[in-house]
Amino acid sequence: MASPLGFHRLFVANRGEVAVRVARTCEALGIVPVLAASSADAGAGYVRGREHVVVGPARASESYLDPVRMVQAARQSGCSALHPGWGFLSERPILPALCRQHGISFVGPSAEVMALMGSKTPAKQAMKAAGLRLIPGSDGPLASAEEARAVADAVGYPVLLKAESGGGGKGMRIVRSPEEIEAAFQDATAEAQAAFSDPRVYLERLVEGGRHVEIQILADAYGNVIHLGERDCTVQRNHQKLIEESPCPVLSDEERARTLEAAARAAASIGYASAGTMEFLLDADGTLRFMEMNTRLQVEHCVTEMRCGLDLVAEQIRIAAGAPLTVRQEDVRLTGHAIECRINAEDPFQDFRPSPGRITRFRPPAGEGIRVDTHVDEGYVVPPHYDSLIAKLVVWAPTREEAIDRALSALDAFEIEGVATTIPLHRAVLASEAFRTNAYDTRTIPGWPPKEAP
Repeated sequence: MASPLGFHRLFVANRGEVAVRVARTCEALGIVPVLAASSADAGAGYVRGREHVVVGPARASESYLDPVRMVQAARQSGCSALHPGWGFLSERPILPALCRQHGISFVGPSAEVMALMGSKTPAKQAMKAAGLRLIPGSDGPLASAEEARAVADAVGYPVLLKAESGGGGKGMRIVRSPEEIEAAFQDATAEAQAAFSDPRVYLERLVEGGRHVEIQILADAYGNVIHLGERDCTVQRNHQKLIEESPCPVLSDEERARTLEAAARAAASIGYASAGTMEFLLDADGTLRFMEMNTRLQVEHCVTEMRCGLDLVAEQIRIAAGAPLTVRQEDVRLTGHAIECRINAEDPFQDFRPSPGRITRFRPPAGEGIRVDTHVDEGYVVPPHYDSLIAKLVVWAPTREEAIDRALSALDAFEIEGVATTIPLHRAVLASEAFRTNAYDTRTIPGWPPKEAP
């Protein structure tokens, strides 16, 4: 089947579950997906069954993180479009810039918009101008520890130093008193330089006891922007999400409606075109305060797909091909409740130690309201070089209580042997009274660790 979008071959500049996710939508649209693969991934089942290009050795810096290799592989394999997935190069402006230079359609926003939203201070200024509420803090990067101390004195302790160009907890330090500022500033700038080649940091008041909430938006090149509701991503470990759900169970209807509309308006104000996510902190007063924008598809996008019925990857590809959105805001119907568990090859009883190795048994659950996104099959070898995500279990049900019960049943039916996984953690969290009653925040993992470890 020929694609009606004009893309006949699309290069997937990523690996693992996201590569399979994008490839399946391409195949449904009549587009031939061509996968990138490092030497460590070239023998994996999901790669062998599809066209692929070996882009370099196992080391990510010489394969999945090399934009020149990716664009060169796309051109040499005859692809007219490139999808970055998430992680790796997905938020590096150099990738869409190189694609444009070589006549390849980038499935995502422009390099200019990506650069704007990737630099925290300009991004926050743009979002504030569009009507989103911010966390009180510095107006931009701090020139010195003395300036950081002055801002902290003004907004009140505790505060958080954060990398201007960073994410994932790198270049971040909590400061609870003026005496801690000097050392924290030096540590944060040094870590930011090492992680992002940019030592600049800014400061925000630390919101303790908050919830992490994000809003999914879709925008085309003609100024049409819609939102697809919000997701709660509060259950985290070291700023890495473990469980996501939609809708947020503690967000007021008034704050939800106000911020959803404002998020769509903010995306339109910067000329955004593609799928994107606005991330917020829900403070103790019930106010959503903007933190950052992820200018890409999120791992947890399928939580939203389960509620709205749209294929967000298909929408991304259509937008990149120059087509307008297929739906208007009034057409969006968000129903029921969805929950995602990220199944990682890690041992939660050993401080989440990575568990690479061969999967000797893999039997995912199936049934009504159950979706499993994965690149894994029996015999797959989890490599030690990359993120340990091996599957995402997503469930849908009419209510949150039913969704929790369905997720627990699906976790009990999920059989994985050969490597340790985080399934025991997900069972403990979902079964806990704290999760069911929403008695938790970003500081805690409800139900974990269990009172009795095995």
